Amino acid sequence: MFSRALSAARPASTRALRSTFSPSNLRAFSVTHRASSGGHGPPPPGLFGPGAKPGEVPGIADQSTGIERLQYLGDAEGIEVFDTAPLDSSRIGTKKDPILVPSPAPERLVGCTGSPADSHDVLWFPLMKGRQHRCLECGSVYQMDYYGEEHHDEHHH
Repeated sequence: MFSRALSAARPASTRALRSTFSPSNLRAFSVTHRASSGGHGPPPPGLFGPGAKPGEVPGIADQSTGIERLQYLGDAEGIEVFDTAPLDSSRIGTKKDPILVPSPAPERLVGCTGSPADSHDVLWFPLMKGRQHRCLECGSVYQMDYYGEEHHDEHHH
């Protein structure tokens, strides 16, 4: 019974495949044009360690990459790469006088613990350049104090 159904469906399926996949519609992936990512600026610097020498066990200086390596190199030089200093929690920020959050990036995560400090659990929220954000627990208002470089050509898609 199955073989009869299969033999009845075979001619229809082969006709459908022939009409769908004609040679003019097919092209090998190897000859497809590559998508260009030009115009996005220079590539970021590579943060790669030298790797381990043969026969040795690599340490963090040898095998760390990316942000981990950046933080390691900053610690070795005595430079704090990421700003982890606590924000002003002696007062509640208002719309007219918000608590300013310094940032080199146009977006940053902020954790609020209330005023005085540790009045409530930490509430994390994204803070963006040019916008104020109010903590949903205590009502304190935060605003970014952006000191990074302005990029006028940021990924216009």
